[in-house]
Amino acid sequence: MKKQSDWSREYKAVRAVQMAFDLSSDIQRAFRVAAVMQDLTPSDMVRKVLGLSYRKKRIRPRLTVTLHEEDFVALAARYDLSPEDRAAIRERVSEELGGFARTFLPDHGD
Repeated sequence: MKKQSDWSREYKAVRAVQMAFDLSSDIQRAFRVAAVMQDLTPSDMVRKVLGLSYRKKRIRPRLTVTLHEEDFVALAARYDLSPEDRAAIRERVSEELGGFARTFLPDHGD
């Protein structure tokens, strides 16, 4: 059985309200760039600007992309791998993305 404090956190989460704002592309871009430069999510950047509490660091900083079956075929051809060898494809993609980051921001580590 859950402790009382666990239930109170769930109750607060249920009561939370997500708000969306229609802002210009330039304003949205400014928030995304500022968030990235401070290693925050755009949502946490908005909270920071508004003086609200926010996570100081991302819980699991990761970069995601949705890949379809034809993407695996294209990547396998690019890396001379089998489309079924998803682990090897993932490793090669990680290496390529790391290489891009090193050339884009040469003063920063992985």
